[in-house]
Amino acid sequence: MQSLFHLAYHVTDLDAARRFYGGVLGCREGRSTETWVDFDFFGHQISLHLGQPFAVANTGKVGQHMVPMPHLGVILLKPDWQALAERLKAAHTAFVLEPQVRFEGEPGEQWTMFFHDPSGNPIEVKGFTHWDAVYAH
Repeated sequence: MQSLFHLAYHVTDLDAARRFYGGVLGCREGRSTETWVDFDFFGHQISLHLGQPFAVANTGKVGQHMVPMPHLGVILLKPDWQALAERLKAAHTAFVLEPQVRFEGEPGEQWTMFFHDPSGNPIEVKGFTHWDAVYAH
């Protein structure tokens, strides 16, 4: 069975969302109306609707850090993760968790970063050297 993931959530400004998701993250824009816009979020569909974003709190423990919950995210291979980290830095993104490696030298070694979109929605991007490492334990 093949599938794509779809997630719809609120943003407060569609133009700011377009600049961030399309410009900074490099996501291709899909259909839209005056109240929502779709993006190809790294191979998955997100629909951003005008409204009040969901409440978040730093309640997720990741290593020694507390991160925003809930959050959405994507997993990339390490070269793509590194390129995205550089784009985010060049755009002066304020990171919740700076780009860094976790579980170094262990099964599941990964690179991670957390940041917010312009509406405050938290996003995590993970990077792995190969897909088999995603579920390694």
